[in-house]
Amino acid sequence: MTLPCFKAYDLRGKVPSELNADLAYRLGLAYARKFHPRRVALGMDVRHSSRTLLEALALGLNRCGVEALDLGLCGTEEVYFAAFQDGIDGGIMVTASHNPIGYNGMKLVRAGAVPVSGDSGLRELEALVAGSAETPDGSAALVPCELRAAYVRHLLGYLQPQALKPLTIVVNAGNGCAGPVIDALEPHLPFRFVKVHHEPDGDFPHGIPNPLLPENRAATAQAVREHQADFGVAWDGDFDRCFLFDERGAFIEGYYIVGLLADVMLRRRPGAKIVHDPRLTWNTIETVRARGGIPIQCKTGHAFIKERMRAEDAVYGGEMSAHHYFREFAYCDSGMLPWLLVAQLMCERGQPLSALVGESQRRFPASGEINRTVRDISQTLAGVEQHYIDDARAVDHTDGLSMEFSHWRFNLRGSNTEPVLRLNVESRGDRPLMEAKTRELLRLIEAQA
Repeated sequence: MTLPCFKAYDLRGKVPSELNADLAYRLGLAYARKFHPRRVALGMDVRHSSRTLLEALALGLNRCGVEALDLGLCGTEEVYFAAFQDGIDGGIMVTASHNPIGYNGMKLVRAGAVPVSGDSGLRELEALVAGSAETPDGSAALVPCELRAAYVRHLLGYLQPQALKPLTIVVNAGNGCAGPVIDALEPHLPFRFVKVHHEPDGDFPHGIPNPLLPENRAATAQAVREHQADFGVAWDGDFDRCFLFDERGAFIEGYYIVGLLADVMLRRRPGAKIVHDPRLTWNTIETVRARGGIPIQCKTGHAFIKERMRAEDAVYGGEMSAHHYFREFAYCDSGMLPWLLVAQLMCERGQPLSALVGESQRRFPASGEINRTVRDISQTLAGVEQHYIDDARAVDHTDGLSMEFSHWRFNLRGSNTEPVLRLNVESRGDRPLMEAKTRELLRLIEAQA
């Protein structure tokens, strides 16, 4: 039996029809019985259902003799941070990130912040939960756990204080969980923060925090221009992703931030390996090789990226979707480290963000991700491949379909959860060509839709 809230990498579902206290309790039992932890850290986002789900998880863990540590309101990466501390054997974050307001979810890791997903235990947990009829009875014993100060010290350890200069930075938490962390960082940094939608609020009065949607970017962009800020940062609800805006308020595609951070990390660790996803690649590959690093392509998705980074001992991994992974952060993704490292880079070079990414944007113009609904993902992919196969210089199926030509390339991949194809196109310094090929591909996809 399968449960609709169990996805490829985590749990997401409508509350209470797909995800509720009974299911959370059984998940706590299942996690304890499968992994045999002694102490598990639990955190939650600002959604109104999160506390109830966290307490049910804790009760399930308690029933198996597991101590449940309560991190309270926090970001997903704070649960990851807890899980790689001595004496803590795993972590569960209650969050639906950027999903609609009626949803919630959970992200699970083991000791060392090793993800629990797909074949690494999530399917077994689903089977245990589905096969159980146990219901919660009683109250959980939660042990308060304060790790934010240690987490902030860890973040600051990536910076060189003497290199930092006063900057004005717009920070938009989207009424999610990022605001309190900014407040904790603020006394340690020479930056002036302009705070937008800063207070955590489970009603999300300004909309669900998802800066990937163009309609959700206006508040950050406007504040950057109004306050003449050096740059802007916006987060999703659990702040495991951050999105950057330059000094003009222009949104910077995550692809170009991957190349920027790869450069930063290779200056610190010459010759290191960098893992990247297959959607947009040319800028990352050329940047990494120019710095003497080794680029490694990996299937999209945090479980795949983290597994490959561990196998290769890569110093950094980046996805164009604004997930950025760091070896010293237990190979996990962080939404705080990227903007901190970019801020330091701006201070060191004395250049605005637009200048730091401008050359890459000119050399490798990209379409950004475009979604289209289709009847049959496999059939559409096969039709597109057949259409271009005679002219392609390279074809790759690491994740969907990637095809490379002399001056342009594309990646077309299916969603894991819906009949949607996601298209990304880039060229070598030829924006009109990139735009023409994007239109051509969309016509081809729509003809089969």
